[in-house]
Amino acid sequence: MQHPAVPDLSHTHTRPIHWVATATALAGVVALSSVLQPDAATAAQTAAPETQSAPALMAPPDPSAVVFPLECGPVKALVQKKASGDLDGDGRPETVAVVHCDAPMGTPPDGVYVLTRDADGGKPRVVATLVDPGERRTVTELSVSGGVVNATLLGYSSAEVPSCCPDVTDDVKWRWKNGAFVRDTPSQARAV
Repeated sequence: MQHPAVPDLSHTHTRPIHWVATATALAGVVALSSVLQPDAATAAQTAAPETQSAPALMAPPDPSAVVFPLECGPVKALVQKKASGDLDGDGRPETVAVVHCDAPMGTPPDGVYVLTRDADGGKPRVVATLVDPGERRTVTELSVSGGVVNATLLGYSSAEVPSCCPDVTDDVKWRWKNGAFVRDTPSQARAV
């Protein structure tokens, strides 16, 4: 007679009593954890004093509170995209908004506008136009990072290209320099 290589494990078979014991133990742990909760947080944040070198945090300008320089006729201007950040290094955020007329048909061209507000937190206003709607551009991507506005623009290689089918893509950047937004020269326009 040959002995098996594995020892007899007949005593390790689960029985219904094992499942009942496991379920009871688990229910006890869950019930105990719902009773024992950590104390409420008691730390309070204090506001930093406003100084000349550290202005108080201010919300970025809201594009819905601005009248954009667009001629839309009977339809309204529609904010399609927005991004915020401190573009001029003054410690207050600006908002870059992509806006077009809310036309019922077609794809109206976009305008890209920079919004700011006065140091006293007054009403937002347009301070720069980065892309004029007359350029017949559509903005597909918009971001603000490190004081730089990044955008991907779709456009047309000539006036003969139909409005439905832009055939040029430009990745562009604008940076605040010497009191104005300067557009970085794109490396190369790409055909769509």
